[in-house]
Amino acid sequence: MIIDCHGHYTTAPKALGVFRDLQIAALEDPVRNPARGSLAISDDEIRESLLGAQIKLQDERGIDVTLFSPIAGHMMHHIGNAITSQIWSETCNDLIHRVTSLYPRRFIGVCQLPQSPLVPPKSVIPELERCVNELGFVACNLNPDPSDGHWKDAPLSDRSWYPLYEKMVELDVPAMIHVSGSCNPCFHPTGAHYINGDTTAFMQFLTSDLFRDFPTLRFIIPHGGGAVPYHWGRYRGLAQDMGRPPLSELLLNNVYFDTCVYHLPGIELLTRVIPVDNILFATEMIGAVRGIDPETGNPFDDTKRYIDQVEWLTGEDRAKIFEGNARKVYPRINAILDGD
Repeated sequence: MIIDCHGHYTTAPKALGVFRDLQIAALEDPVRNPARGSLAISDDEIRESLLGAQIKLQDERGIDVTLFSPIAGHMMHHIGNAITSQIWSETCNDLIHRVTSLYPRRFIGVCQLPQSPLVPPKSVIPELERCVNELGFVACNLNPDPSDGHWKDAPLSDRSWYPLYEKMVELDVPAMIHVSGSCNPCFHPTGAHYINGDTTAFMQFLTSDLFRDFPTLRFIIPHGGGAVPYHWGRYRGLAQDMGRPPLSELLLNNVYFDTCVYHLPGIELLTRVIPVDNILFATEMIGAVRGIDPETGNPFDDTKRYIDQVEWLTGEDRAKIFEGNARKVYPRINAILDGD
């Protein structure tokens, strides 16, 4: 089985964007505020949005199932206040649940959290519980920068995050570290801010004792880990200079990397530097990079092609990357995939 651990509903029907536009307009004119639960999208509209897009590409690329979440770039936690974020997150998560209900063998839910700048992270726990216990979701996306480019909140190692981590451990769900769009013009959203977020989160983990306090807590750092694999020697050296344990002991029982790296040399680097047990297959297809690579004639985001071409990977290695590691990191998917 081939499990794509990183997908977003980037082709959601236009009504979702209309709902968000009304919500933003209501910040100045409350009369325009859309009612909670007022999003009107039919099942046929959902089917139409997927059959010629994600499902078509799943079939063409041999992907069995995708862990599916709301559009990361549209989380925009800096907009409005905690209530704004709560209603928007509920709306997006409910739509993902409808997708998973229509296509239970194709998509498994991952939730957006109703984060807001400088609001205690524990405030998102009720929505996480709802999505896991009521909607059957298996993970969450966690934004390390709810201010969307200004980094106003405490690092992920700060104890203000601990109540959320305690709940994640209790529910046995991981979090994918995923920033949203950038409202800081210094940082291009997908070209700079995303990679910044991935790399920054890793360094926050390296300099903390988070995994001593939470030995079963699990994070996925997307986009190949940002700059981390390319600078693995730097991070090993920094850890050594700081008197930290080796990275294999300090982080690799808890931190994993996906394969959203859009050329073969990048995937080769990832698989040489990061242990196979810590790599999860992912595409983020119909996402940040949607074009055809003129050097290969294939889509940039068809990451399975790259993994298939890495000469030193064994059949066992590929089985871990494509399926086994996802079953380990996201244990709640096993009952869904195995039909229990």
